[in-house]
Amino acid sequence: MKIITRLEEAVLIAIWRLSADAYGVSINKEVSMRVKKSYSLGALYFSLDQLLRKGFVSKKLVNLHREKGGRSRTYYALTDEGKKALQEVRHYQESLWEGIPAMVFEKGKPE
Repeated sequence: MKIITRLEEAVLIAIWRLSADAYGVSINKEVSMRVKKSYSLGALYFSLDQLLRKGFVSKKLVNLHREKGGRSRTYYALTDEGKKALQEVRHYQESLWEGIPAMVFEKGKPE
């Protein structure tokens, strides 16, 4: 199993949720909303580069509004390896929490 960071995990999940609309700004908004923490675009693109190197995402450059001289946008998609990495990290987390009831963390509850 290749290790991924929590931010990389959040980015992979955001790409999966966004599907065909997964580009830098939309991924950043999705991650920030879900984890309730704001990330810089630099941090996001660093994670995307790491995920590209690991083979977990692919990217495709799309030229928007060519006739108007518009900017290109890079879209990201999960690879089969990226899907497998998400499955592995989910299984890993579930096995860590196995047997620990959620009630353990209620306020005022003795340990």
